Amino acid sequence: MSNLSRIVNFNKVRLTNLFLLPLSVVFFVVSRLRFYCYKLGVLKAYRSTIPVIVVGNITVGGSGKTPIVIALCHYFEQQGKRVGVVSRGYGGKYEQDVLLVVDSTKSSECGDEPALIASETRAKVVVARKRSLAVQYLTEHNLADIIISDDGLQHYAMGRQIEIAVVDAVSGLGNGLLLPAGPLRELPSRLLSVDIVISNGGDDEIASHLVAKQFMNVVTGEIKSLNGFKATRCYGVAGIAKPERFFASLEALEIDVVQKPFSDHHAFTSKDLSFDEEYPILMTSKDCVKCRSFATSQMWYLAVNAELSHDFYQQLESKL
Repeated sequence: MSNLSRIVNFNKVRLTNLFLLPLSVVFFVVSRLRFYCYKLGVLKAYRSTIPVIVVGNITVGGSGKTPIVIALCHYFEQQGKRVGVVSRGYGGKYEQDVLLVVDSTKSSECGDEPALIASETRAKVVVARKRSLAVQYLTEHNLADIIISDDGLQHYAMGRQIEIAVVDAVSGLGNGLLLPAGPLRELPSRLLSVDIVISNGGDDEIASHLVAKQFMNVVTGEIKSLNGFKATRCYGVAGIAKPERFFASLEALEIDVVQKPFSDHHAFTSKDLSFDEEYPILMTSKDCVKCRSFATSQMWYLAVNAELSHDFYQQLESKL
């Protein structure tokens, strides 16, 4: 991952991208001014007395951060630590400055990623438009021994002890251009300043891989093995950044998939999942949390774990 050129695909640069370059220059100037205002103390960052780990990226779109956040929660929970997680709660319709996610909190209120993290871990999950306020809430209420930020690498108002950048091994950094001409929030050189870079789905020394475990029924909790739907026609439902990857995972299990892709963070309704046939409906765990209020026994989700190399945890512990 130290060789940045190999994760940038310059062949993806198109004429339309070049027309947008002047706007990318403006974006660069504004973002750099903001960065240095925080670095020089012109703008004040909130620095918690609790260690803060940021798991983010420098591109727009999904790079697989949330499963890594969940894996980190489990890692620290096994050490007996109280974990706090902060998120912007993208897509959530909460109106307060800070929202603590509890059992009664709907995903439509807090956002799908916070709802998933809260359901998969014992972490205290707090969402706020300004993540620094969520960190402050966890700190002042003494709710955590360690805090993990799901995204927020560019939220410099939030002080942090460790920065982890996640890079998708397939899409990399796209055409290597800044928004809006490309997918980058910051220059590729930003990866050289973070503490750890994780190649999601890659073969680098520090890598993360999603490992499918089992299928679980959304209503009954029944468990089926990965062979449970082999040679069975099923609807595959995915409202994530790269739905084709979920469909490919199902097809690798020899499932006859009728693909039903939706936009990332799609707010599902019962109508969305009312299909002509009574085939089993297979979905991601991220989508599942948005469907519990109207779920039927026809619906299943694929449980997965993000597995990180031993070298990653060694590096992480050395920086805490």
